[in-house]
Amino acid sequence: MKKSEISQAQSRAAQILKESGIVLTEEEARNIEVADFGLEQLDVQGLELVTYINTDRYCAKELVLFPRQTCPEHLHPPVGEDPGKMETFRCRRGKVFLYVDGDAAAGSLKAIIPAGSEAYYSVFHEIELHPGEQYTINPGIKHWFQAGDDVAVISEFSSTSRDEYDLFTDPRIIRTPLMEEEA
Repeated sequence: MKKSEISQAQSRAAQILKESGIVLTEEEARNIEVADFGLEQLDVQGLELVTYINTDRYCAKELVLFPRQTCPEHLHPPVGEDPGKMETFRCRRGKVFLYVDGDAAAGSLKAIIPAGSEAYYSVFHEIELHPGEQYTINPGIKHWFQAGDDVAVISEFSSTSRDEYDLFTDPRIIRTPLMEEEA
């Protein structure tokens, strides 16, 4: 991603959080992480996040999804003696379609699988989260999620986050791609 694209996504995410009543410090707003997973289609497959704290015991984040933006399918594997990240998603704004291992949703999915990436989505047990609802994902469980037709904000509470060890179904994904300088 280009530096200007990252800056635009950070500003957009900061505004969404502000409109949602979530106050960030200036430093937090400047450091909003913008993840396009190296796929260069941020509005389709991407995520914006603020990490408040991440220690060897626990982690707290805010996740921002633009309309229909998808965080691709992945899991949090064991790391050493740690069984992997356990995370609770609490929907704060909008609607979130969360998919995990389990019986597939009856009928058609409410989410839209990103075109060209269909082969990399394999879990279809659907959980629909509205503001005030939450769901806990155990370590090692494949999952992916998408905002509905409006923006979505999710508070994530978890054990230690080691994003660099996340295992994505899509082999094209680069968890921390390099930022391109402007021409």
